[in-house]
Amino acid sequence: MMRMQKNRGPKRPQAVETFDAGKLELGEDFQDAECLLISEVKVLLEAQYESKKEESNFTPVYLKTLEYVQKFSRYTNRDTIKEVRALLKPTQLAPFECAQLGNLCCTEYDEIKSLVPSIGDKISDDDLDSLLKQMDSLKKYQA
Repeated sequence: MMRMQKNRGPKRPQAVETFDAGKLELGEDFQDAECLLISEVKVLLEAQYESKKEESNFTPVYLKTLEYVQKFSRYTNRDTIKEVRALLKPTQLAPFECAQLGNLCCTEYDEIKSLVPSIGDKISDDDLDSLLKQMDSLKKYQA
């Protein structure tokens, strides 16, 4: 048996929030959120996977996410991840900007400023260049 739905008239347009990460407009959900590096997410997901491997009831989304972070993680050991986080902590950058610096791993300050324009004038080009070089050296020399 087929049910007919009554036409209730035109739908009212719902207000659509617009966000612009380039201007650091991320929405309410990110107001007090700490943004993680992909490498940090990898550590968390792998630890959970190892502790519950016997149960093997992981969702396809979990497994795809684990595969993604394993592929795109820039820093592979916990000590290096801690060092990167320590480099980013004293900056005047927002948590989102710090995560972008750690995840994108740019080597040129003008590249990161074009990818994350909200950095703008928060950090000098020389300081940003020095920070990127330090992060790059950690990536190259990790065990």
